[in-house]
Amino acid sequence: MFGCLVAGRLVQAAPQQVAEDKFVFDLPDYENINHVVVFMLGTIPFPEGMGGSVYFCYPDQSGMAVWQLLGFVTNEKPSAIFKISGLKSGKGSQHPFGAMNLTQTPTVAQIGISVELLENLAQQTPVASAAVSSVDSFTEFTQKMLDNFYNFASSFAVTQAQMTPNPSEAFIPANVVLKW
Repeated sequence: MFGCLVAGRLVQAAPQQVAEDKFVFDLPDYENINHVVVFMLGTIPFPEGMGGSVYFCYPDQSGMAVWQLLGFVTNEKPSAIFKISGLKSGKGSQHPFGAMNLTQTPTVAQIGISVELLENLAQQTPVASAAVSSVDSFTEFTQKMLDNFYNFASSFAVTQAQMTPNPSEAFIPANVVLKW
């Protein structure tokens, strides 16, 4: 029903089912993972009115499991990318995996998927830093490039009193670049 993908690794398409409505993927060497993709395989849809909460679990310094809500997948949103690299120092949140006796290894984290009602999914608040930017990469690149251009051009700014006449140079007022 679910798959999990980490860049540079094989796709995991067989989660461990730990309860009737709960599934877990192991993520060995999780310290070297930045993003994880969770997706539905397309073979079995969620039952009507159901979806899956996606959680990230890692062992804290004392070896206890810390669970953090990343987001969700549904029949209408069958895949999601989550940034997990900044979550390893945060604190846990409420989760449906608490009563389970899942083994925790110091170098292995887990992705947990809990099948729940869509109304419950809408009321949950994921960890803010897990969301991947919704701005496409070209737009983000363009914005950063133009900010960099403005900062570079501004570093050469001089006042009118500092200007020396030079017929071979053209000067563009900084407010023209800002208006553009």
